Amino acid sequence: MSAIAGVLVTAMVAPALAVTGIAANNSIGMFENLPSNIRPDVLAQKSEIYATGSDGNPVLLASVFDQNREEVGWDQISPFVKDAVVSVEDPRFYTHGGVDIVSAARAAAQSAAGGDGPGASTISMQYVRNILIQKTEEIQDKAERDKAFEDATKTTVDRKLKEMKLAIGLEKEFTKDQILLGYLNISNFGGTVYGIEAAAQYYYGVSAKDVTLAQATSLVAMVNEPNGLRIDQPDAPEKITENQARRDVNILPAMLKEHKITKAQFDEAKATPVTPNIVQPSTGCKTANENIGAGYFCDYVSYIVKNDAAFGDSAESRWQKFRTGGYQIFTTLDLDLQTAAITSMNENVPQNPEQLNLGSSMVTVEPGTGKILAMVQNKTFNDDPETTQPNETSVNFSTDYAYGGSTGFPSGSTYKVFTLADWLKTGHSLNEQVNGSVRTFNLATFKNRCQGAGGGTYKSANDGAANPGSMNIVSATASSVNNAYIGMAQKLDMCDITETAESFGMHRADGTPMQQNVSSVLGTNEVAPLTVAAAYAGIAANGLFCQPKAIERIVDGTGAEIPVPATTCNQVVDPNVAAAMDVAMAAVVNGGTGGAARPGDGIPLIGKTGTTDGEKHVWFAGASTKLATAIWVGNIVGDVSVRYTSVPDYGNVADMRFSTWSQYMGAANAKYGGDAFPTPNSSLTSTPQVAVPSVQGKTIAEAQSLVEAAGFTFQDGGATDNEAPAGTAAGSVPAGGENATKGATVTVYTSNGALKSVPDVISGSNSIGEAANKLGPAGWKFAGTKYQVTGDGCNEQKPIGTEPAVGSFANPASQGVYIIGCKKK
Repeated sequence: MSAIAGVLVTAMVAPALAVTGIAANNSIGMFENLPSNIRPDVLAQKSEIYATGSDGNPVLLASVFDQNREEVGWDQISPFVKDAVVSVEDPRFYTHGGVDIVSAARAAAQSAAGGDGPGASTISMQYVRNILIQKTEEIQDKAERDKAFEDATKTTVDRKLKEMKLAIGLEKEFTKDQILLGYLNISNFGGTVYGIEAAAQYYYGVSAKDVTLAQATSLVAMVNEPNGLRIDQPDAPEKITENQARRDVNILPAMLKEHKITKAQFDEAKATPVTPNIVQPSTGCKTANENIGAGYFCDYVSYIVKNDAAFGDSAESRWQKFRTGGYQIFTTLDLDLQTAAITSMNENVPQNPEQLNLGSSMVTVEPGTGKILAMVQNKTFNDDPETTQPNETSVNFSTDYAYGGSTGFPSGSTYKVFTLADWLKTGHSLNEQVNGSVRTFNLATFKNRCQGAGGGTYKSANDGAANPGSMNIVSATASSVNNAYIGMAQKLDMCDITETAESFGMHRADGTPMQQNVSSVLGTNEVAPLTVAAAYAGIAANGLFCQPKAIERIVDGTGAEIPVPATTCNQVVDPNVAAAMDVAMAAVVNGGTGGAARPGDGIPLIGKTGTTDGEKHVWFAGASTKLATAIWVGNIVGDVSVRYTSVPDYGNVADMRFSTWSQYMGAANAKYGGDAFPTPNSSLTSTPQVAVPSVQGKTIAEAQSLVEAAGFTFQDGGATDNEAPAGTAAGSVPAGGENATKGATVTVYTSNGALKSVPDVISGSNSIGEAANKLGPAGWKFAGTKYQVTGDGCNEQKPIGTEPAVGSFANPASQGVYIIGCKKK
């Protein structure tokens, strides 16, 4: 067989040999030295991304592929397809050993005569060629891949010899049915459609086992010229005509000749026009937009594949592997919640208002697992820059730059909860007092063990120009009082606050380190809504933070489970700390700044609002014990105040966060419910009483140090009359020695030194007049005489006391001294 094949191929390519000067015996020797075995690799197949439907079963979101292929078994292909291929491509397929000597001889004779008749490639040889072409797709380097493809397809002596030799070897390893099945699964049917199953579904909307004779022969017509005879191009109707001609002139007659069909079947099929029923496959994440707006979640999953080293050594190889590996990725997305989320987003936030370049995204994460259950935004996903419309974008506002192209948004006061967490971690109570009034802070008084203290001053306004004075932590949180939280940070360590936030997964969306300046307490770091939702899920899960999780499990093209990207859960604060955080955060939605977000279904909620400088962005992040959801609304670019901007039919832009969150969470709560949050023990909720230190006579700096060391907030009350040396502390309110709530404001007054001790003018004075005369030299004014009625032993001429009393303090510049005498009854 080898020798005959070598001779025949030599004859077939005689013109080429004449040009190259290769002798016939060299061709035979070349044939003998060629490799004789080949095994088909796992075929490139589309990968599929699934969500979870209402019944708990997987629902296809999208498919991603280079080759749209669904590999099927022998019994899943209609006999019409198999018979058509064999009849027209290789009638002696079941009798030859891989090379059809009769066809090869005919082709050789025609070649010798200068003709251009049918080729000699058998189905086995064509299968070999397709395997070699398929192998080129696995080469990562483009230049190498192109060269390998050229070698596998060019018309040369060595290629034809190689195909023959490998076809012979193939037939030794596999049965005829296995070879035919492999051929039908690997073949291209035009464009990115590969394999008979995908072809049947795409061109006719049926499975390969259900095609009619007319449909089967139309599909087989494409095998020889996939792109020339494809029937899915309305602007090229001649291709349908040519496809039908090949069906009617070549394939159906060949089947009739080989007795695979009857004359009646032939006539019926030939009389049936080629009428395609194109069913577009679920291609790419854009198809996940339909009705549920899941394009961005789908895109996020694709970035996980691209970025995780478990899928390959480089982003390119990972994505190539994903597009061709036939993976089934089962995700955490809950279609019920996703549908409710996109419905609420569409009804409450416009896509492209003329007033501003408006963006919004909303993400839900499950406490205790980190599962991402919903992810939506007000734009439609489109990753094709040539077709993107103003209401579309490929940028995923919900995720980090590395997972969707967004650099994040300032988190505003949603970040305050991490100062709250650190406050409680360090033993402070919810009922300690802090000063919420606007004031200028000395930056040197803020500790930062990582970066050191800063210099200069910092001043921030409160929302609405409020100056609430002393308040407890629950009130400061409910009303989101900036200066109260800056005051809390002043008693903590900025590095500790940052590390507490990072333990809850907080990080900048652009990947740079978190800023630790004092203003960061108010939420200046740009973060992703997914990051905020996951952090709040950690609070709702009693301090158990779980990294966001989008993938439940992955099955490869062989049906084997493969490891999913690892996620971890860690107890980042004590459950009692988390419970105390819940108390303050519940006050936000129960009468505080987030009250408008409540769905009104009675499910217990915690939350926090956020507004950035200039009202460019607003947030609401909240949670039940079952679900945590964060929504951002703001300027994609631009500086428009969302608080003072309204959109017809939608209302105030800043309020869109509340209406969207409330409508959505009402639907989500109906499915998931929610329990009461745990109650913290008294260690973090008590009203701690601390003795006020005595400061009289201390320097003001010493007094401030004593007051703050005792856990109080120092306030300078200005100058007052006092006996202490001028410029020193006169005293405080509350007074030294009294008990006051820890954290309360202690006002310290500065002595002007004006108060003097009233001298003793009574001792040694035998008369009121004598006592009065002693006042002037002592620096005091005589104010007059006052009498007290006493018993019979009273000496009415002798003084018995003074007013103010001897030894007490008064201001001689503004107050005189009375001499007290007595009178008999």
